[in-house]
Amino acid sequence: MAKHESSRPELKNISRLKKLMIIGYALIIIVSVTVVSILAVRKTDALFKNKVASMSSSLNVQMKLNMDSYLQRMETLGTLAFASEEAYTYDAADPDNDEFESLATEKAISDKLYSLCIMENFVDYGIVYRNNRTVGKISNGTTYLFGSELFTDLNSKITRSRTNDGWFTGYKDDFKRIYYVKKIHDNAVLVISFYATELENVFDNPETMSDMDIRLTDSSYNIIYSSVKNEVGTKLPDEIGEHVTKHGSATSMDNDYLVTLNSCGDDWYVICSIPTKIILRETKEMQYYILMIAVLAALLAILIGILLSIRLTEPVKKSFSYLDIKSQMDQLTGILNKNAFEEYTKKRLDSSLPIEANAMILVDLDNFKGVNDTFGHAVGDQVLAKIGSILRGTFSSEDFIGRIGGDEFCAYVHNIPADVDFRDYIISKCEEICGAFRNNYIGRDGKYKVSGSIGIAVFPDNGTSFDELYKASDAALYYSKKHGKDTYTFYDISMDGEADK
Repeated sequence: MAKHESSRPELKNISRLKKLMIIGYALIIIVSVTVVSILAVRKTDALFKNKVASMSSSLNVQMKLNMDSYLQRMETLGTLAFASEEAYTYDAADPDNDEFESLATEKAISDKLYSLCIMENFVDYGIVYRNNRTVGKISNGTTYLFGSELFTDLNSKITRSRTNDGWFTGYKDDFKRIYYVKKIHDNAVLVISFYATELENVFDNPETMSDMDIRLTDSSYNIIYSSVKNEVGTKLPDEIGEHVTKHGSATSMDNDYLVTLNSCGDDWYVICSIPTKIILRETKEMQYYILMIAVLAALLAILIGILLSIRLTEPVKKSFSYLDIKSQMDQLTGILNKNAFEEYTKKRLDSSLPIEANAMILVDLDNFKGVNDTFGHAVGDQVLAKIGSILRGTFSSEDFIGRIGGDEFCAYVHNIPADVDFRDYIISKCEEICGAFRNNYIGRDGKYKVSGSIGIAVFPDNGTSFDELYKASDAALYYSKKHGKDTYTFYDISMDGEADK
């Protein structure tokens, strides 16, 4: 009995020690998991910031390219005014003009300009002469805004000496319209203008970055366009302006904002910004749950922390994957753009064996310029989109299809059924393409046809690198063009140098 009683304190000490060990172990696990969770959240915050910064930068570049393309298209439409000889030879300011002949000439020019004006939502599309006489569509708003200095001030905005043209806005602090001017001769200037709100289609913000603000400013950071209401004509907000400089491009991020900048047009800037707290909003919520779970259940916190980390990074991966895919695709045709097509094809060539039979098929549209000139760029875009659809339907999903030029497409075929003759398979695809083109009529009367000329280069017979196969297929394409178009040609070494003759 005594021995038994003497053992109780030892048992109590062992029990107490056991409890202390469990508590200590639990505390160590809780502290360890809490520290790891905090580090994981901070790491995820940094990753999230970097990914969003990358997406923002890529989006900004895309917006810049869209803006440059839009301005280029406006300049191209401006050059169409020179299609009429009277437009660049007539001078309304000439005192020796015959009044009757002047009226007839100006009517002919006006008719031509009005026919071009309907291609876009132009506010102005006309010619202003030194004596402030106008021909074409010159709005009352522009006439009132410039007043007696109409020609003088428009002419002063021609800032590019090489092309004798220029872009501007903010004249007398009016940023509602954007103007393009081009010198016709010493006494005449072509003027095109459109409302800044037309840029809404240029700066299309994807849903994954819906909280991002997009602005277009001039070199003094006056806002020309903004996705934020009532900002046009004002200065760039100070909290955004302090992030940007007058360098060509910049990405800046602090505790308040992520800001990206790219230059475009005539010293204009595309500026994208998003509050940092919005970027980290989801991570802050996750951090709270991670820490709470780590305190309440140590072992469970490890698993939940991992799951939350995965859950936290999933939106970033999805958004980044979406933007990456979009940056690889030609948005008009739905196929790969030039850079992505070349990258994928090169990787495929690097892993191809000499015994494999692959082919590069280069397709160039015949008479496509006539579509743009006859029906306008909108119809031209529809034709290009249709071509993309035809090519996607012709080739396997494992083949690479890309738009590598304005009206030039390329396919790299590497998924050929084993039981089919290689050459017969390629011929069948080319005939399918040509046949689809022949059935693709456009125009109001349905009689205008766009055909395709095709050049084919075979791996490894005609080359083992991208450049070699492209050069060979281009030579074969030239041969098809030269010998009647609307056909396909396999490359032969005798074609080398023929394009240079």
